[in-house]
Amino acid sequence: MRILGIDPGSRITGYGVIDSDGRHSRHVHSGCIRTGSKEFSARLGEIFLGIRAVLEEYAPDQVAVEQVFVAANASSALKLGHARGAAITAAVVAELPVFEYTPRAVKQALVGTGGAGKEQVQHMIRLLLGLRGRMGLDESDALAVALCHAHTAATRRRLRSPA
Repeated sequence: MRILGIDPGSRITGYGVIDSDGRHSRHVHSGCIRTGSKEFSARLGEIFLGIRAVLEEYAPDQVAVEQVFVAANASSALKLGHARGAAITAAVVAELPVFEYTPRAVKQALVGTGGAGKEQVQHMIRLLLGLRGRMGLDESDALAVALCHAHTAATRRRLRSPA
């Protein structure tokens, strides 16, 4: 199964593509869509087009997106929600199933604790996928969402299969 993980943000949206059977996963591609300081609506368009280009090039079977983290700043949370919407819309237009995970669930799945820091998540991504070199935190967060989905989907399949 090929999974696209997305860590949405209004200025930087991380994405990561993996191939996984639920037990073994392989890094395919990852990166960030950087929208800069354009008008907000233009940034949303860039996120949509950027995710659409990733979908076209890497043809994932499923998409996993991090849910909105409700921060103290309501304006930031709303902008993050809009960015998520742009990314999810690209996946829905491509007729792909979309799965959502809380930041806490992603951290729990990868590090073993829902309170893990971004650097701890990045360290586990490097270990699990055998990655070296530079990687932004948004990129590693997106790969973490994809791995969380791979593990969760595999567990769901095992629970549904007859014993």
